[in-house]
Amino acid sequence: MFEGFIVILGLIVFEVISSVDNAIVNAHVLKTVPEKYRKFFLFWGLLLAVFVMRGVLPFVIVWIANAGIPLKELVHLVFSDPALMEESLEHSKPLLLLGGGVYLFFVFLAWLFLEEKKYAFFVEHFIHTQSVWFYAISSIFITLVIYASVKIDPLLALAASIGASAFFLTDGFRHNAEQKEKELHRSSMSVWSKLLYLEVLDASFSIDGVIGAFAFTMSVPLILIGNGIGAFVVREVTVRGINTISKFAYLKNGAMYSIGMLGGLMILESLGREFDFWVAPVNTVVLLVVFMYLSIREIQMAKKIV
Repeated sequence: MFEGFIVILGLIVFEVISSVDNAIVNAHVLKTVPEKYRKFFLFWGLLLAVFVMRGVLPFVIVWIANAGIPLKELVHLVFSDPALMEESLEHSKPLLLLGGGVYLFFVFLAWLFLEEKKYAFFVEHFIHTQSVWFYAISSIFITLVIYASVKIDPLLALAASIGASAFFLTDGFRHNAEQKEKELHRSSMSVWSKLLYLEVLDASFSIDGVIGAFAFTMSVPLILIGNGIGAFVVREVTVRGINTISKFAYLKNGAMYSIGMLGGLMILESLGREFDFWVAPVNTVVLLVVFMYLSIREIQMAKKIV
C-alpha cells in the first residue's frame, strides 16, 4: 500500500511537470477561441487525454512488448490479476525499459543542446552554444547502448533502435507544431482547427509521460491512476493557474532533468542494474523542489530590482 502510494505520487508529479509546456500552449491558444469552445475542449479534451491516450497507450506499449499475449487477454490480466500481469512482464521488462529509456534520454539531450531555454546553470548556456554536437553525441550514445545490449540479447538492441526511431519521429512532429502554434493566433483559422491541433499536441506530450511511467512501475493500474490524476491537474492548471505557473521560469528545466534521470535509470535497469521502487519517485520530487526553489528565488530577485 505504501509502495503504491509513493509510486502514484511520483507519477503525478512527473506528469504535471513534464506537461507544463503543454499547459502553457493550451492556455495561449484557448485565449483566442470563444468561451463555449474552451469548455468543450477542457471537458472532451480531458476525456481524450486521460481515457484514450493515457488510458490506451500503456496497454499498447505492453502489448507490443508481449506480442505473444492477445490484447484482450492482456487487458483482462491487468485488471483481474495485476500481480500475475507484472510477473508475465518480467521477460519483456528489459525491452520496455531500454526502448523507453533511450527515447527519454534523447528528449533530454535534444532539450539540453538544441532548445531555447531559461538557463538555470551556466553549463546549460555553454552546452546550448555547442548545439552542433547534439547529433554526434546522440550517435555515439545510441551506438554504445546497442553495443552493450547486443551482448546481452539482440532483441535489446532492437528495442534501443526503436526507442531512437520513436524520438526522431515525435521530435519532427514537435518542431512542426512549434511553427503551427504561431499560425493558430491568426483569426483566419477556424476554431475547430485550433481545437484539433491542441488534441494532437496533447497526444504528443502524453507519450513522454506514459513512457516515463514505466521507470516508476510495471503495474499498468498504477500508471493509469497516476497519469490520469496528473492529466487532470494539468487541465486545472490550464484553466485556473496558467499565469501563476508560467512565472516559475525553471519548471521546464526540472521536467527535462527528471526525464533525463528517468531515461538513465531505465537504461541501466534494462542492462541489469537493480533500483529500489522509491528511487524514481524520490528523485523526481527532489528535482521539482530544487527547480521550484530556483524559480521562487528568481521571482524574489526580480521584485527587489523593481
